[in-house]
Amino acid sequence: MPEKAVDDVMEAAVGAHFSGLRLEALRLSSPSAPSSPSSARASPAAAAAHSNGTVYANGTAAAAAVELASPSAVRQPFVIGVSGGTASGKTTVCDMIIQQLHDHRVVLVNQDSFYRGLTAEESARAQDYNFDHPDAFDTEQLLECMGQLKRALPVNVPIYDFKKHRRCSESFRKVNASDVIILEGILVFHDQRVRNLMDMKIFVDTDADIRLARRIRRDTVERGRDISSVLDQYGRFVKPAFDDFVLPSKKYADVIIPRGGDNHVAVDLIVQHIRTKLGQHDLCKIYPNVHVVQSTFQIRGMHTLIRDRDITTPDFVFYSDRLIRLVVEHGLGHLPFTEKQVITPTGSVYMGVDFCKKLCGVSIVRSGESMENALRACCKGIKIGKILIHRVGDNGQQLVYHKLPMDIAERHVLLLDPVLGTGNSANQAIDLLIRKGVPEDRIIFLNLISAPEGIQCVCKRFPLLKIVTSEIDYGLNEEFRVIPGLGEYGDRYFGTDN
Repeated sequence: MPEKAVDDVMEAAVGAHFSGLRLEALRLSSPSAPSSPSSARASPAAAAAHSNGTVYANGTAAAAAVELASPSAVRQPFVIGVSGGTASGKTTVCDMIIQQLHDHRVVLVNQDSFYRGLTAEESARAQDYNFDHPDAFDTEQLLECMGQLKRALPVNVPIYDFKKHRRCSESFRKVNASDVIILEGILVFHDQRVRNLMDMKIFVDTDADIRLARRIRRDTVERGRDISSVLDQYGRFVKPAFDDFVLPSKKYADVIIPRGGDNHVAVDLIVQHIRTKLGQHDLCKIYPNVHVVQSTFQIRGMHTLIRDRDITTPDFVFYSDRLIRLVVEHGLGHLPFTEKQVITPTGSVYMGVDFCKKLCGVSIVRSGESMENALRACCKGIKIGKILIHRVGDNGQQLVYHKLPMDIAERHVLLLDPVLGTGNSANQAIDLLIRKGVPEDRIIFLNLISAPEGIQCVCKRFPLLKIVTSEIDYGLNEEFRVIPGLGEYGDRYFGTDN
């Protein structure tokens, strides 16, 4: 792949503007909220239906794995906040996300549903009421409803009549428990309590003139208002509220999408990221010994490059090495450390830690050998053993060769293989290490990508072993290849695929 093409792919991978993706750090447990009279009680059947999990590309359901998990392992929904100025295209972006996540249960909750109903006196002077101020919303009820949804309970969301400026007293919209909840509104980032419920925050950024034109069209056609009243409201309330409340909340966004729904590249990347997080979240809840390197769009950009079938071998090796280094560093972070005190050049005392001394790497030949250089770069003078396993389709049972350090039973072992597919070859290698005296909890399996089937296969047999990966893919196809996968990794890395 020419250098210009590589730059283009990387630029596309970060087409949206990011102020720092903080998904893992912001995954909080849902706050305690009092039961609401508007909340519907979840039946055991509904709870069981929610625990069915994601169906992967090859038709294998996560339900099989969920059966092994405790009730507390039932996943929380992935909550996305979408904010932006009036008529910025928030609803369009939400609709595009919902359409692309067709294989997940997705619900949309509008902040507009939680407007406070106006009194008769306020309704008579509705033109003087500021609907864009935070006080115009019933944030407490919004928090209550979102809290229920995060606990996988259905709720009744109020319906607001924009012509009468009050809620429909006898009508509600029932929202069921879902995999993904999208909360959309101009001020959903204003209140910290609401922000803390979100796993991802998206700000839709659109030119002010375009937003005004859309606002005029919407309010005159859909809400029965005349142009002069729309312009008057915009000048008195909408624009000042945008400057005072909406625009300052932009700093809380993880992702900023310029041009709204016209920015297909940004929306596609967001959907890919959500798909990845949904799959990883399920398995990481079920198997707490599975650790995924925190995803950023820099990491997804490198994955985009190495998964491209047209990339050149030098570029494939370069970006693979970068990803492998990240996985190795992450894996080393799971090793035991001892406290160590040193004196700095300023004569001060620094209380730090000392690295684990008894360590070795073991690569599963031959793809695993591609990870050896990154391990040597991180651990000077580390011993590395090798295991060769003959693979035929889904059968990885034939051990052909192994060469391991004599004292391996005394060491922590980093097992190296860039792709975890069916898990059969990995199980063979792990079983050999255990027979050689290595305690199961001293083995850390490092790979670039993992299939859900492989994770389940390894974790069910070796629950004390740790798996560290940079991404969990959708699943395996009929030929037991990881989808979307990397292809024949060893051939691509060592240039023997021609």
